[in-house]
Amino acid sequence: MNDRKESSPLGPGGLEATVLIIDDDDDILLSARLFLKQQVKQVITCKSPKEINVLLSRNEVDIILLDMNYQKGASDGREGLYWLEHILSIDKDYVVILMTAFGNVELAVKAIKKGATDFILKPWENEKLFATLSAASKLRESNRKVKKLEKIHTSLQKDLTRGFENIVGQATGIKQLQNTLLKVAPTDANVLILGENGTGKQVFAYEIHGNSQRKNQVFMHVDLGSLNENLFESELFGYAKGAFTDAKEDKPGRFELADGGTIFLDEIGNLTLPLQAKLLSVLQNRTVIRLGESKARKVDVRLITATNMPLNEMVAKNTFRQDLLFRINTVELLLPPLRQRGTDILLLANHFMQVFSSKYHKETRNLSSKAEEILLNYKWPGNVRELQHVLERAVIMSDGKEITDEDLQLSPQRFTQTNTVPEEMALGDMEKMMVQKAIDKHKGNISKAAAELGLTRAALYRRIEKFGI
Repeated sequence: MNDRKESSPLGPGGLEATVLIIDDDDDILLSARLFLKQQVKQVITCKSPKEINVLLSRNEVDIILLDMNYQKGASDGREGLYWLEHILSIDKDYVVILMTAFGNVELAVKAIKKGATDFILKPWENEKLFATLSAASKLRESNRKVKKLEKIHTSLQKDLTRGFENIVGQATGIKQLQNTLLKVAPTDANVLILGENGTGKQVFAYEIHGNSQRKNQVFMHVDLGSLNENLFESELFGYAKGAFTDAKEDKPGRFELADGGTIFLDEIGNLTLPLQAKLLSVLQNRTVIRLGESKARKVDVRLITATNMPLNEMVAKNTFRQDLLFRINTVELLLPPLRQRGTDILLLANHFMQVFSSKYHKETRNLSSKAEEILLNYKWPGNVRELQHVLERAVIMSDGKEITDEDLQLSPQRFTQTNTVPEEMALGDMEKMMVQKAIDKHKGNISKAAAELGLTRAALYRRIEKFGI
Protein backbone atom coordinates (compact mmCIF):
# COMPACT_ATOMS: atom_id res chain seq x y z
CA MET A 1 0.00 0.00 0.00
CA ASN A 2 1.16 3.55 -0.69
CA ASP A 3 -0.77 5.24 2.12
CA ARG A 4 0.82 7.49 4.70
CA LYS A 5 -0.41 8.53 8.15
CA GLU A 6 0.56 11.60 10.11
CA SER A 7 -0.55 12.51 13.62
CA SER A 8 0.61 15.48 15.67
CA PRO A 9 -0.68 17.65 18.53
CA LEU A 10 -3.60 19.80 17.41
CA GLY A 11 -3.08 23.50 17.07
CA PRO A 12 -5.53 26.04 18.53
CA GLY A 13 -8.97 25.51 17.02
CA GLY A 14 -7.95 22.18 15.48
CA LEU A 15 -10.47 19.48 14.54
CA GLU A 16 -10.79 16.14 16.39
CA ALA A 17 -11.09 14.36 13.06
CA THR A 18 -9.25 11.80 10.95
CA VAL A 19 -9.06 12.93 7.32
CA LEU A 20 -8.38 10.54 4.43
CA ILE A 21 -7.07 12.22 1.25
CA ILE A 22 -7.03 10.28 -2.03
CA ASP A 23 -5.31 11.92 -5.00
CA ASP A 24 -2.85 10.69 -7.63
CA ASP A 25 -0.85 13.95 -7.51
CA ASP A 26 2.10 13.77 -5.07
CA ASP A 27 2.28 17.55 -4.82
CA ILE A 28 -1.38 17.79 -3.77
CA LEU A 29 -0.89 15.10 -1.12
CA LEU A 30 2.23 16.78 0.25
CA SER A 31 0.56 20.19 0.33
CA ALA A 32 -2.52 18.83 2.12
CA ARG A 33 -0.43 16.86 4.60
CA LEU A 34 1.79 19.81 5.53
CA PHE A 35 -1.18 22.10 6.10
CA LEU A 36 -3.58 19.69 7.79
CA LYS A 37 -1.24 17.84 10.15
CA GLN A 38 -1.53 20.82 12.55
CA GLN A 39 -5.26 21.29 11.93
CA VAL A 40 -6.74 17.81 12.38
CA LYS A 41 -6.15 14.81 14.63
CA GLN A 42 -4.76 12.57 11.88
CA VAL A 43 -4.09 12.80 8.14
CA ILE A 44 -3.99 9.70 5.95
CA THR A 45 -2.94 10.10 2.31
CA CYS A 46 -3.20 7.64 -0.55
CA LYS A 47 -2.60 7.81 -4.33
CA SER A 48 -5.09 5.17 -5.51
CA PRO A 49 -8.82 4.83 -4.75
CA LYS A 50 -8.38 1.07 -5.07
CA GLU A 51 -6.96 1.19 -1.52
CA ILE A 52 -10.23 2.59 -0.11
CA ASN A 53 -11.64 -0.69 1.25
CA VAL A 54 -8.49 -1.55 3.17
CA LEU A 55 -8.02 1.98 4.52
CA LEU A 56 -11.59 2.27 5.76
CA SER A 57 -11.46 -1.17 7.41
CA ARG A 58 -8.27 -0.26 9.29
CA ASN A 59 -9.08 3.30 10.33
CA GLU A 60 -11.92 5.25 11.92
CA VAL A 61 -12.16 7.88 9.19
CA ASP A 62 -14.27 11.00 9.72
CA ILE A 63 -13.84 12.93 6.46
CA ILE A 64 -12.75 11.76 2.99
CA LEU A 65 -11.22 14.19 0.46
CA LEU A 66 -11.59 12.43 -2.89
CA ASP A 67 -10.10 13.52 -6.21
CA MET A 68 -12.43 13.16 -9.20
CA ASN A 69 -9.94 12.17 -11.94
CA TYR A 70 -7.16 9.57 -11.88
CA GLN A 71 -6.48 8.45 -15.44
CA LYS A 72 -4.08 10.62 -17.41
CA GLY A 73 -5.95 13.29 -19.37
CA ALA A 74 -9.33 12.58 -17.69
CA SER A 75 -11.40 15.63 -16.71
CA ASP A 76 -15.05 14.50 -16.75
CA GLY A 77 -15.12 13.41 -13.09
CA ARG A 78 -16.70 10.01 -13.78
CA GLU A 79 -14.09 8.18 -11.71
CA GLY A 80 -14.78 10.40 -8.71
CA LEU A 81 -18.52 9.80 -8.98
CA TYR A 82 -17.91 6.05 -9.20
CA TRP A 83 -15.73 5.98 -6.10
CA LEU A 84 -18.15 8.29 -4.26
CA GLU A 85 -20.95 5.76 -4.81
CA HIS A 86 -18.62 2.96 -3.72
CA ILE A 87 -17.72 4.71 -0.45
CA LEU A 88 -21.35 5.45 0.38
CA SER A 89 -22.27 1.82 -0.36
CA ILE A 90 -19.87 0.85 2.46
CA ASP A 91 -21.48 3.35 4.84
CA LYS A 92 -24.01 5.95 3.70
CA ASP A 93 -22.97 8.21 6.60
CA TYR A 94 -19.40 8.77 5.40
CA VAL A 95 -18.67 12.46 4.80
CA VAL A 96 -17.07 12.82 1.35
CA ILE A 97 -15.71 16.05 -0.14
CA LEU A 98 -14.85 15.88 -3.85
CA MET A 99 -11.83 17.70 -5.32
CA THR A 100 -11.13 18.70 -8.93
CA ALA A 101 -8.97 21.08 -10.86
CA PHE A 102 -11.71 21.51 -13.46
CA GLY A 103 -14.51 23.81 -12.34
CA ASN A 104 -17.87 22.54 -13.54
CA VAL A 105 -21.12 23.61 -11.89
CA GLU A 106 -23.12 20.79 -13.51
CA LEU A 107 -20.64 18.21 -12.23
CA ALA A 108 -20.73 19.69 -8.72
CA VAL A 109 -24.54 19.52 -8.63
CA LYS A 110 -24.43 15.90 -9.82
CA ALA A 111 -21.91 15.02 -7.12
CA ILE A 112 -24.04 16.59 -4.36
CA LYS A 113 -27.11 14.70 -5.61
CA LYS A 114 -25.18 11.45 -5.40
CA GLY A 115 -24.34 12.08 -1.75
CA ALA A 116 -21.18 14.21 -1.64
CA THR A 117 -21.08 16.62 1.29
CA ASP A 118 -19.22 19.37 -0.56
CA PHE A 119 -17.09 20.17 -3.59
CA ILE A 120 -13.74 22.00 -3.60
CA LEU A 121 -11.57 23.30 -6.45
CA LYS A 122 -7.80 22.76 -6.72
CA PRO A 123 -5.60 24.58 -6.00
CA TRP A 124 -7.46 25.54 -2.86
CA GLU A 125 -7.01 28.36 -0.40
CA ASN A 126 -6.05 26.95 3.00
CA GLU A 127 -8.67 29.00 4.82
CA LYS A 128 -11.36 27.76 2.43
CA LEU A 129 -10.21 24.15 2.84
CA PHE A 130 -10.22 24.38 6.64
CA ALA A 131 -13.70 25.99 6.67
CA THR A 132 -15.01 23.18 4.45
CA LEU A 133 -13.46 20.53 6.72
CA SER A 134 -14.87 22.24 9.84
CA ALA A 135 -18.40 22.13 8.43
CA ALA A 136 -17.91 18.50 7.37
CA SER A 137 -16.61 17.55 10.84
CA LYS A 138 -19.68 19.06 12.49
CA LEU A 139 -21.92 17.15 10.08
CA ARG A 140 -20.10 13.87 10.84
CA GLU A 141 -20.50 14.40 14.58
CA SER A 142 -24.17 15.29 14.15
CA ASN A 143 -24.75 12.11 12.10
CA ARG A 144 -23.13 10.02 14.80
CA LYS A 145 -25.31 11.52 17.50
CA VAL A 146 -28.46 10.96 15.45
CA LYS A 147 -27.53 7.30 14.81
CA LYS A 148 -26.80 6.73 18.49
CA LEU A 149 -30.08 8.36 19.54
CA GLU A 150 -31.95 6.16 17.05
CA LYS A 151 -30.31 3.05 18.50
CA ILE A 152 -31.05 4.17 22.05
CA HIS A 153 -34.68 4.89 21.14
CA THR A 154 -35.06 1.44 19.54
CA SER A 155 -33.50 -0.27 22.53
CA LEU A 156 -35.59 1.67 25.05
CA GLN A 157 -38.75 0.85 23.12
CA LYS A 158 -37.85 -2.84 23.31
CA ASP A 159 -37.21 -2.48 27.04
CA LEU A 160 -40.65 -0.95 27.54
CA THR A 161 -42.32 -3.88 25.81
CA ARG A 162 -40.47 -6.46 27.87
CA GLY A 163 -42.64 -5.73 30.90
CA PHE A 164 -39.89 -5.59 33.50
CA GLU A 165 -41.20 -5.83 37.02
CA ASN A 166 -39.85 -4.02 40.05
CA ILE A 167 -38.38 -6.10 42.85
CA VAL A 168 -41.20 -7.32 45.08
CA GLY A 169 -40.49 -8.81 48.50
CA GLN A 170 -40.11 -8.26 52.23
CA ALA A 171 -37.93 -11.27 53.13
CA THR A 172 -34.72 -10.39 54.99
CA GLY A 173 -32.52 -11.68 52.18
CA ILE A 174 -34.35 -9.59 49.58
CA LYS A 175 -34.19 -6.46 51.75
CA GLN A 176 -30.43 -6.91 52.13
CA LEU A 177 -30.04 -7.35 48.38
CA GLN A 178 -32.05 -4.19 47.73
CA ASN A 179 -29.79 -2.22 50.11
CA THR A 180 -26.70 -3.56 48.35
CA LEU A 181 -28.22 -2.75 44.97
CA LEU A 182 -28.82 0.89 45.94
CA LYS A 183 -25.18 1.22 47.01
CA VAL A 184 -23.74 -0.45 43.92
CA ALA A 185 -26.02 0.94 41.21
CA PRO A 186 -24.64 4.53 41.10
CA THR A 187 -21.09 3.19 40.58
CA ASP A 188 -19.70 1.54 37.47
CA ALA A 189 -18.65 -1.57 39.38
CA ASN A 190 -19.08 -4.87 37.54
CA VAL A 191 -21.84 -6.96 39.12
CA LEU A 192 -22.24 -10.75 39.04
CA ILE A 193 -25.75 -12.01 39.87
CA LEU A 194 -26.01 -15.63 40.99
CA GLY A 195 -29.07 -17.76 41.61
CA GLU A 196 -31.20 -20.61 40.36
CA ASN A 197 -33.18 -20.31 37.15
CA GLY A 198 -36.19 -18.04 37.53
CA THR A 199 -35.07 -16.21 40.69
CA GLY A 200 -35.21 -12.80 39.00
CA LYS A 201 -31.63 -12.16 37.88
CA GLN A 202 -32.76 -10.12 34.88
CA VAL A 203 -35.08 -8.03 37.05
CA PHE A 204 -32.20 -7.23 39.43
CA ALA A 205 -29.94 -6.37 36.49
CA TYR A 206 -32.50 -3.94 35.13
CA GLU A 207 -32.99 -2.38 38.58
CA ILE A 208 -29.23 -1.80 38.83
CA HIS A 209 -29.33 -0.06 35.46
CA GLY A 210 -32.44 1.92 36.41
CA ASN A 211 -30.73 3.29 39.52
CA SER A 212 -27.42 4.06 37.80
CA GLN A 213 -25.98 7.15 36.12
CA ARG A 214 -26.62 5.37 32.81
CA LYS A 215 -30.37 4.92 33.29
CA ASN A 216 -31.23 7.09 30.27
CA GLN A 217 -28.95 5.08 28.01
CA VAL A 218 -29.24 1.59 26.54
CA PHE A 219 -29.87 -1.54 28.63
CA MET A 220 -28.66 -4.38 26.40
CA HIS A 221 -29.70 -7.91 27.45
CA VAL A 222 -27.69 -10.73 25.83
CA ASP A 223 -28.66 -14.36 26.49
CA LEU A 224 -25.31 -16.11 26.05
CA GLY A 225 -26.97 -19.48 26.57
CA SER A 226 -28.89 -19.09 23.33
CA LEU A 227 -25.94 -17.86 21.25
CA ASN A 228 -24.43 -20.36 18.86
CA GLU A 229 -20.65 -20.48 19.34
CA ASN A 230 -20.13 -19.54 15.68
CA LEU A 231 -22.25 -16.40 16.13
CA PHE A 232 -20.68 -15.24 19.39
CA GLU A 233 -18.17 -12.79 17.91
CA SER A 234 -20.42 -11.37 15.20
CA GLU A 235 -23.32 -10.83 17.64
CA LEU A 236 -21.26 -9.31 20.47
CA PHE A 237 -18.52 -7.52 18.55
CA GLY A 238 -20.13 -6.90 15.13
CA TYR A 239 -18.84 -7.50 11.62
CA ALA A 240 -17.76 -5.70 8.48
CA LYS A 241 -19.45 -6.00 5.12
CA GLY A 242 -18.11 -9.12 3.38
CA ALA A 243 -16.70 -10.67 6.57
CA PHE A 244 -18.69 -13.83 5.76
CA THR A 245 -21.21 -14.99 3.17
CA ASP A 246 -24.32 -13.27 4.57
CA ALA A 247 -22.55 -10.09 5.72
CA LYS A 248 -24.28 -7.72 3.27
CA GLU A 249 -23.47 -4.58 5.25
CA ASP A 250 -21.47 -3.37 8.25
CA LYS A 251 -23.17 -4.22 11.53
CA PRO A 252 -22.20 -3.09 15.04
CA GLY A 253 -22.25 -5.72 17.79
CA ARG A 254 -24.10 -5.64 21.09
CA PHE A 255 -21.16 -3.97 22.88
CA GLU A 256 -21.11 -1.07 20.42
CA LEU A 257 -24.88 -0.69 20.58
CA ALA A 258 -24.67 -0.55 24.37
CA ASP A 259 -21.96 2.15 24.32
CA GLY A 260 -22.66 4.60 27.12
CA GLY A 261 -25.17 2.24 28.74
CA THR A 262 -25.32 -1.17 30.41
CA ILE A 263 -24.73 -4.59 28.90
CA PHE A 264 -26.22 -7.59 30.74
CA LEU A 265 -24.59 -10.90 29.83
CA ASP A 266 -26.96 -13.62 31.03
CA GLU A 267 -25.88 -17.27 31.46
CA ILE A 268 -22.18 -16.40 31.33
CA GLY A 269 -21.35 -19.78 32.86
CA ASN A 270 -22.25 -21.44 29.55
CA LEU A 271 -19.34 -19.91 27.63
CA THR A 272 -16.60 -22.22 26.41
CA LEU A 273 -12.99 -21.42 27.39
CA PRO A 274 -12.09 -19.96 23.94
CA LEU A 275 -15.11 -17.62 24.09
CA GLN A 276 -14.23 -16.68 27.67
CA ALA A 277 -10.77 -15.60 26.43
CA LYS A 278 -12.30 -13.40 23.71
CA LEU A 279 -14.71 -11.79 26.15
CA LEU A 280 -11.93 -11.17 28.67
CA SER A 281 -9.85 -9.37 26.04
CA VAL A 282 -12.74 -6.98 25.31
CA LEU A 283 -13.36 -6.31 29.00
CA GLN A 284 -9.68 -5.64 29.70
CA ASN A 285 -9.06 -3.38 26.70
CA ARG A 286 -12.52 -1.80 26.58
CA THR A 287 -12.36 -2.11 22.80
CA VAL A 288 -14.00 -4.36 20.21
CA ILE A 289 -12.79 -5.42 16.78
CA ARG A 290 -15.50 -6.30 14.30
CA LEU A 291 -15.12 -9.50 12.31
CA GLY A 292 -13.43 -8.68 9.02
CA GLU A 293 -11.72 -5.56 10.39
CA SER A 294 -8.47 -4.88 12.20
CA LYS A 295 -9.21 -1.55 13.85
CA ALA A 296 -10.19 -1.44 17.52
CA ARG A 297 -13.27 0.56 18.52
CA LYS A 298 -13.57 1.96 22.04
CA VAL A 299 -16.66 1.03 24.04
CA ASP A 300 -17.87 2.43 27.34
CA VAL A 301 -20.30 0.01 28.99
CA ARG A 302 -21.33 -0.95 32.50
CA LEU A 303 -21.08 -4.75 32.81
CA ILE A 304 -23.60 -6.96 34.63
CA THR A 305 -23.41 -10.74 34.32
CA ALA A 306 -25.53 -13.61 35.65
CA THR A 307 -25.50 -17.37 35.88
CA ASN A 308 -27.06 -20.26 37.77
CA MET A 309 -23.82 -22.23 37.59
CA PRO A 310 -21.23 -22.61 40.41
CA LEU A 311 -18.42 -20.51 38.92
CA ASN A 312 -15.97 -21.06 41.80
CA GLU A 313 -16.30 -24.82 41.39
CA MET A 314 -15.85 -24.40 37.64
CA VAL A 315 -12.66 -22.41 38.23
CA ALA A 316 -11.35 -25.27 40.38
CA LYS A 317 -12.15 -27.70 37.55
CA ASN A 318 -10.54 -25.38 34.93
CA THR A 319 -13.80 -24.95 33.03
CA PHE A 320 -14.07 -21.22 33.86
CA ARG A 321 -11.23 -18.73 33.76
CA GLN A 322 -10.25 -17.34 37.14
CA ASP A 323 -9.11 -14.03 35.62
CA LEU A 324 -12.51 -13.60 33.95
CA LEU A 325 -14.28 -14.33 37.24
CA PHE A 326 -12.16 -11.67 38.97
CA ARG A 327 -13.05 -9.25 36.19
CA ILE A 328 -16.84 -9.71 36.36
CA ASN A 329 -17.53 -9.99 40.10
CA THR A 330 -16.43 -6.75 41.71
CA VAL A 331 -19.77 -7.08 43.53
CA GLU A 332 -21.65 -10.36 43.82
CA LEU A 333 -25.39 -10.73 44.44
CA LEU A 334 -26.75 -14.17 45.39
CA LEU A 335 -30.51 -14.35 44.88
CA PRO A 336 -32.37 -16.77 47.17
CA PRO A 337 -34.70 -19.40 45.69
CA LEU A 338 -38.40 -18.68 46.09
CA ARG A 339 -38.90 -21.63 48.47
CA GLN A 340 -36.71 -19.77 51.02
CA ARG A 341 -38.62 -16.47 50.83
CA GLY A 342 -41.62 -17.39 53.01
CA THR A 343 -44.60 -15.04 52.65
CA ASP A 344 -42.93 -13.24 49.76
CA ILE A 345 -44.61 -15.99 47.74
CA LEU A 346 -48.00 -14.46 48.51
CA LEU A 347 -46.76 -10.91 47.90
CA LEU A 348 -45.51 -11.93 44.49
CA ALA A 349 -48.64 -13.97 43.74
CA ASN A 350 -50.87 -10.97 44.50
CA HIS A 351 -48.60 -8.73 42.43
CA PHE A 352 -48.80 -11.02 39.40
CA MET A 353 -52.54 -11.45 39.91
CA GLN A 354 -53.03 -7.68 39.64
CA VAL A 355 -50.75 -7.43 36.60
CA PHE A 356 -52.52 -10.19 34.66
CA SER A 357 -56.01 -9.16 35.77
CA SER A 358 -55.34 -5.80 34.18
CA LYS A 359 -53.74 -7.35 31.09
CA TYR A 360 -56.62 -9.76 30.43
CA HIS A 361 -59.40 -7.41 31.64
CA LYS A 362 -60.45 -9.75 34.45
CA GLU A 363 -61.96 -8.83 37.81
CA THR A 364 -59.80 -11.24 39.83
CA ARG A 365 -59.01 -9.57 43.15
CA ASN A 366 -57.86 -12.12 45.72
CA LEU A 367 -56.66 -15.66 46.46
CA SER A 368 -58.71 -18.21 48.37
CA SER A 369 -57.25 -19.47 51.66
CA LYS A 370 -56.76 -22.92 50.10
CA ALA A 371 -54.92 -21.38 47.13
CA GLU A 372 -52.65 -19.46 49.50
CA GLU A 373 -51.90 -22.64 51.45
CA ILE A 374 -50.93 -24.51 48.28
CA LEU A 375 -48.73 -21.64 47.09
CA LEU A 376 -46.89 -21.49 50.42
CA ASN A 377 -46.25 -25.23 50.58
CA TYR A 378 -45.20 -25.77 46.96
CA LYS A 379 -41.41 -25.95 46.48
CA TRP A 380 -41.24 -23.82 43.29
CA PRO A 381 -38.39 -25.48 41.36
CA GLY A 382 -38.88 -22.82 38.66
CA ASN A 383 -38.86 -20.05 41.28
CA VAL A 384 -40.43 -16.63 40.55
CA ARG A 385 -40.73 -17.33 36.82
CA GLU A 386 -42.79 -20.44 37.53
CA LEU A 387 -44.99 -18.53 40.00
CA GLN A 388 -45.56 -15.87 37.35
CA HIS A 389 -46.65 -18.48 34.79
CA VAL A 390 -48.92 -20.21 37.32
CA LEU A 391 -50.66 -16.94 38.23
CA GLU A 392 -51.06 -15.90 34.61
CA ARG A 393 -52.76 -19.19 33.83
CA ALA A 394 -54.86 -18.96 37.00
CA VAL A 395 -56.13 -15.48 36.14
CA ILE A 396 -57.07 -16.64 32.65
CA MET A 397 -58.89 -19.72 33.99
CA SER A 398 -60.66 -18.05 36.92
CA ASP A 399 -64.40 -17.39 36.59
CA GLY A 400 -64.90 -14.97 39.45
CA LYS A 401 -63.09 -12.44 41.58
CA GLU A 402 -61.21 -15.10 43.54
CA ILE A 403 -58.47 -17.51 42.43
CA THR A 404 -59.13 -20.96 43.83
CA ASP A 405 -56.84 -23.96 44.32
CA GLU A 406 -58.37 -25.46 41.16
CA ASP A 407 -57.42 -22.39 39.14
CA LEU A 408 -53.78 -22.84 40.15
CA GLN A 409 -53.66 -26.27 38.47
CA LEU A 410 -50.93 -27.47 40.81
CA SER A 411 -52.02 -31.12 40.74
CA PRO A 412 -51.46 -33.32 43.82
CA GLN A 413 -49.09 -35.50 41.77
CA ARG A 414 -46.99 -32.54 40.69
CA PHE A 415 -47.16 -31.10 44.17
CA THR A 416 -46.00 -34.34 45.78
CA GLN A 417 -43.22 -34.93 43.28
CA THR A 418 -41.81 -31.49 43.85
CA ASN A 419 -41.83 -31.92 47.61
CA THR A 420 -39.89 -35.17 47.35
CA VAL A 421 -36.79 -33.41 46.00
CA PRO A 422 -34.15 -33.84 48.73
CA GLU A 423 -33.17 -30.51 50.27
CA GLU A 424 -29.52 -31.58 50.22
CA MET A 425 -29.56 -32.36 46.48
CA ALA A 426 -26.90 -30.38 44.59
CA LEU A 427 -28.16 -27.60 42.35
CA GLY A 428 -26.73 -29.30 39.26
CA ASP A 429 -28.42 -32.62 40.11
CA MET A 430 -31.73 -30.85 40.68
CA GLU A 431 -31.44 -29.04 37.37
CA LYS A 432 -30.63 -32.29 35.55
CA MET A 433 -33.67 -33.97 37.14
CA MET A 434 -35.95 -31.10 36.09
CA VAL A 435 -34.64 -31.19 32.51
CA GLN A 436 -35.07 -34.97 32.30
CA LYS A 437 -38.61 -34.80 33.72
CA ALA A 438 -39.64 -32.10 31.25
CA ILE A 439 -38.27 -34.06 28.29
CA ASP A 440 -39.93 -37.28 29.45
CA LYS A 441 -43.22 -35.50 30.09
CA HIS A 442 -43.32 -34.08 26.56
CA LYS A 443 -41.97 -37.28 24.97
CA GLY A 444 -38.83 -35.66 23.62
CA ASN A 445 -40.52 -32.54 22.24
CA ILE A 446 -37.75 -29.97 22.85
CA SER A 447 -39.93 -26.93 22.15
CA LYS A 448 -42.56 -27.91 24.71
CA ALA A 449 -39.96 -28.98 27.30
CA ALA A 450 -38.08 -25.70 26.90
CA ALA A 451 -41.32 -23.70 27.28
CA GLU A 452 -42.19 -25.50 30.52
CA LEU A 453 -38.70 -24.87 31.93
CA GLY A 454 -38.72 -21.22 30.84
CA LEU A 455 -35.72 -21.74 28.54
CA THR A 456 -34.97 -21.18 24.88
CA ARG A 457 -34.47 -24.25 22.67
CA ALA A 458 -30.77 -23.42 22.35
CA ALA A 459 -30.36 -23.11 26.13
CA LEU A 460 -32.12 -26.46 26.66
CA TYR A 461 -29.90 -28.17 24.08
CA ARG A 462 -26.85 -26.87 25.96
CA ARG A 463 -28.15 -28.40 29.19
CA ILE A 464 -28.90 -31.70 27.45
CA GLU A 465 -25.31 -31.78 26.24
CA LYS A 466 -24.00 -30.66 29.63
CA PHE A 467 -25.83 -33.40 31.55
CA GLY A 468 -25.40 -36.08 28.91
CA ILE A 469 -29.14 -36.66 28.64
